[in-house]
Amino acid sequence: MIKKIGEVFRQRFNKEPLIIAAPGRVNLIGEHTDYNEGFVLPGAVDKRIYIAVAPNNTDTINVYANQFNENFSFPVNVSQPQKGWMNYLMGVTHHIQQKGQTIQGVDVVIDGDVPVGAGMSSSAALCSGYGFALNELFKLGLTRMELALIGQKTEHTFVGAMVGIMDQFASLHGKKGHVMKLDCRSLEYEYIPFDFPDYKIVLVNSMVSHSLAGSEYNVRRQQCEEGVAILKKHYPGINSLRDIEPEQLLSHQEELSPIVFDRCSYVVYEKERLLAGCDALQQKDLATFGNLMFATHEGLSKKYSVSCTELDFLAERARTIPGVMGSRMMGGGFGGCTINIVKADAVETFQQQIQKSFEGLFRKAPEVYITQIEDGVHVAG
Repeated sequence: MIKKIGEVFRQRFNKEPLIIAAPGRVNLIGEHTDYNEGFVLPGAVDKRIYIAVAPNNTDTINVYANQFNENFSFPVNVSQPQKGWMNYLMGVTHHIQQKGQTIQGVDVVIDGDVPVGAGMSSSAALCSGYGFALNELFKLGLTRMELALIGQKTEHTFVGAMVGIMDQFASLHGKKGHVMKLDCRSLEYEYIPFDFPDYKIVLVNSMVSHSLAGSEYNVRRQQCEEGVAILKKHYPGINSLRDIEPEQLLSHQEELSPIVFDRCSYVVYEKERLLAGCDALQQKDLATFGNLMFATHEGLSKKYSVSCTELDFLAERARTIPGVMGSRMMGGGFGGCTINIVKADAVETFQQQIQKSFEGLFRKAPEVYITQIEDGVHVAG
């Protein structure tokens, strides 16, 4: 891919580019915890967006997307979003300058192998890689966390998606053989070893689009906030569900509606699962970690109600296939992928069995992506 994108760039622009590799991400455990100021446990993966870039001594940014055979140009001083995926690049360009940085026109070629719509955050990889490229090219001195926050702000203002910081953070801070325990309140993080060479991370795409995810996401946020408002009467020091212990929630169950209790219960216990999961990984105890993943799926499906028939089937079927340590739905829900930890020598059998079973029931074959944990955004050439 690096060689290919370099050749495409030289043919189009007749000069040598800087090439940046920006990975997609997975989240092993800790779902719907970010907006409750909890923890997440993402890792960067070996599926990447590649960005080739060089200055052009103008005040225009010229972009060619090789995958889609699309051209696009916009002025460096861009301030308003337009329609389409170009908003990711325009937003990063704008917000870098809003921080008082000076950049000039560039020529850009984009390509990659992060599956779009599979929940691996191809959009965050694009923002992170492009921001990193400008930072390198113009020696801006921005930190990786500053670049992650610029990417997040881009999604909020130019794309209209009120995302958390996890996706941008993971793409920029990834470390081979490690996942990252990120505190979504303080943005402090630590690397947790995930060094299991005999295992692969396998995503299985339910082939269901996330059409409900946006509106239902806002409903879940409101339900969590409703729970916090009631609990705050008893515990004035709390700011979010992250501050609530299971015993505190249980002792005030009768004050919450059943649906709000279920939502809060999922989030409170997911925090416990994530912390226990980090301990298990430190002990190289993949069996315990896998069981926590299964429990997370159960919570997301039954308590938080963000799964769907296809995702439930994939997680339940995975349990019955030899070599599978853990499985759960990943992401906002109502579609997208399950994430599975599978013994490397069982991956082929797993893929065959899960595709055959799914196709027999739903009359379509799920896509399967085999990944491993790799480094974050870096100069590739």
